[in-house]
Amino acid sequence: MKEAKRGILVVSFGTSILETLKNCIEDTENEIKNEFKGYAVRRAFTSGIIIKKLKNQKGIYIDTVPEALDKMKNEGFREVYVQPLHIMPGDEYDKVVRCINEYQGSFGKLVLGRPVLYRQSDYVIAARALEKQLPPLSQNEAVVLMGHGSSHHSNSSYALFQYVLDDLKIRNIFIATVEGYPEIDNVIPKLKKNNIEKVTLMPFMLVAGDHATNDMAGEDKDSWKQILESKGFEIDTYLHGLGENKAFQKIYVQHIRDCIEGNPLMDEKMKVRM
Repeated sequence: MKEAKRGILVVSFGTSILETLKNCIEDTENEIKNEFKGYAVRRAFTSGIIIKKLKNQKGIYIDTVPEALDKMKNEGFREVYVQPLHIMPGDEYDKVVRCINEYQGSFGKLVLGRPVLYRQSDYVIAARALEKQLPPLSQNEAVVLMGHGSSHHSNSSYALFQYVLDDLKIRNIFIATVEGYPEIDNVIPKLKKNNIEKVTLMPFMLVAGDHATNDMAGEDKDSWKQILESKGFEIDTYLHGLGENKAFQKIYVQHIRDCIEGNPLMDEKMKVRM
């Protein structure tokens, strides 16, 4: 009997910056390919704007999630695991959930994995992964993480992640967002209260794209770098997405493994030490 075709669809918001695409998304996909050699690994983006920009400006075509699933269906895949590279279950993740629900009858098995932050234990694992890329900090130095942020209820994930960092004694790390709460202005009083003099700005996103390059580290007066410098802080910038961090790549691998083992979302199997 012929073995059923098995595949993994790796889904992200996407990026139009080719170097970032390679360093964050492609490298993560390669880690997945190395771990799951019996599976075909495919790519899809959820951002129509980025897909259109890559096609029109670079001649590169990336599938949407429905396009990728249609191709896999037509190619005879019976078992498909969809792993999002999103950080939390926000609007983009919800898009994928709705799409997966629509395609449930198209495959023998179609399973959606969870983003980086979903279970309570995920936050501890992500904090330890983040710790691997943090610079050594003296008492008067801090890292400010730039999250994307949104009006989605999952925006509360940033507050929970801050709690976990504090509980793990990963000190002088503060989270702010571009499009949600807390904003950078909410973090500045905390920096001053802790007598911070030097700040490293670091994206808490899969890729270091437009937000990191311009909103975080840009020369415009409204960038975080310029705002903090105007308040007297010495600023350093770290322009690398979480997708470049091998520990985060392994998080995605584990989430796929949870899917394959029939444990994608809610069961707490992973052992975590605080």
